[in-house]
Formats: sequence, C-alpha cells, structure tokens
Amino acid sequence: MDKKNISNLNLGNLINKFNDIFYNITKKQSLIYQINTFLKKMKFPYGLVPPIKIVNSFGGSEFIKIGKDFSKYFKKFGYLRRDHKVLEVGCGIGRMALPLTKYLKFGKYEGFDIVQDWIIWCKENITPRYPNFYFQLADIYNKSYNPKGKLKASEYQFPYEDESFDLVFLTSVFTHMLPNDLDHYMSEISRVLKKNGICFISYFLLNKESIQLLNKKLSSLDFRYKFEGYRTINADVPEAAIAYEISIIQEFYNKHNWMKGFDIYTKLDKRLNGRR
Repeated sequence: MDKKNISNLNLGNLINKFNDIFYNITKKQSLIYQINTFLKKMKFPYGLVPPIKIVNSFGGSEFIKIGKDFSKYFKKFGYLRRDHKVLEVGCGIGRMALPLTKYLKFGKYEGFDIVQDWIIWCKENITPRYPNFYFQLADIYNKSYNPKGKLKASEYQFPYEDESFDLVFLTSVFTHMLPNDLDHYMSEISRVLKKNGICFISYFLLNKESIQLLNKKLSSLDFRYKFEGYRTINADVPEAAIAYEISIIQEFYNKHNWMKGFDIYTKLDKRLNGRR
C-alpha cells in the first residue's frame, strides 16, 4: 500500500470518527431541534422567538396558543382596552406579553418576574420593539425557581404607585406560591389596582370534582402531599406546584374585600392539567 492510499485511509477514519461524535451530540439535542423546527414551521408570530429550551417549559408547542387564549380572556373577562395600563405579575419569557404587543397600542404594560434570564431576554428583545412594554427583576426567594433570591415574597412591595393599573393578571403564579406569600401578593395587588380595576388570576383549585379525579389517578400532576388548605406535588419543594382548596381562596378574597365584584371562574379539564 503506497503513502497516498495510507493517507486516504487515515483521512477516512478521521471523517468517520468525526461523524460518530457529531451524531452522538446531535442525537442528544434532537428534542430541542424538533421543537425549534416546529416553531419555525409555525412561522412564529410577533417577529420574536424566545429561547427554545425556555419555551418548552412554558407550554412547548402550545406556547403561542396559550398566550393567544389568555389574551382573549383578558378582553372578555378583564374588559381590557387598547389604552389600559396593565401589570403582569410573573411575566416569564413573555408568553402573555407577546400577543398583547399587537393590542396595547395606546396603553402600557409592566411585568416583573423572579428569574433573571427571563427578564433579560424580555428587556433585550421585546422592549426595544415595543417601548411601552417594561420588564424588571424581583429577586424574590423561591425554592423551586429562584433558590438564591434575597427577598421574601411575603414582604416584597410591588415597585409601582398606588392605583396604577386597570388590569392586573397572574397566570401560573399562585400555582407556585405558599399561603403567606399569596396573601401578601393579594394585598399588593389591591394597592396598585385602580378602584374600578380588574384582577385575573389562575389557580389549581381543589373541589369535589378535582379531588375525585386526583383519587382516580386521572391528573397529570399528582397533588399527593396534603397540607392545611392546599396540596403539592413535592413535599420538599412545595412551590413546584400547589393546588388550593376553594374555601381557602375565598377566605383570602373576603380578607382583602375582593368578593364583591370578584368571581372565581374555574375551567377544569378531565386531566386537571393546568389549563385553568
């Protein structure tokens, strides 16, 4: 075998080895690739594509649909107008903010969250395109989402003036908060909400129907750990997901004088899968 053939053989082995390594790497990333491809095929609206890994934790392929659905709820139940001032408590990666960018033409949006990376992305990508949309970090401790947070949720003061907003909404926020923290947030919401304003909140609620579904193992979230007034899927990290008894929520509503003019809307599907 001459030197030329030896050289070609060595090069061939090198290429094959590289292909094997590349295949193993791409195989591990296949899920991310599939989600990315799916979103591109959907022609992701708003001209913005959040990081795929984070999108997956906010509903994955349902990311866009969930945002659009809730935008409709805000208009139907929250009487949202184009000139309203809106506060989103727990804005995440912009799942709710993005569809509102096309609607709040003459209004103002404020959002805060406890996860720094999410806020950075929103500030760098949404605000430059939509200057009436503002985002800020609340460095609040949460055992599940921000274990290094310096502030307590039960003591955190929302960084806004009294009676500033026409609509305050929280989606999948109280589903990760303990009773004392939830109670304090309701107090702050009352403070920043205008007198005739509306608050829209989603919960995991425990009633006769949902408890029956849980007992039959028909829930995608297993709220097996029982505490006073609520259940969780993780006894060590209860903030992972929390379901409240309706009576507890009603007690809080009475305490903050919310029952007059406020209603509890529940929409439970057969799997209690979080689409409140």
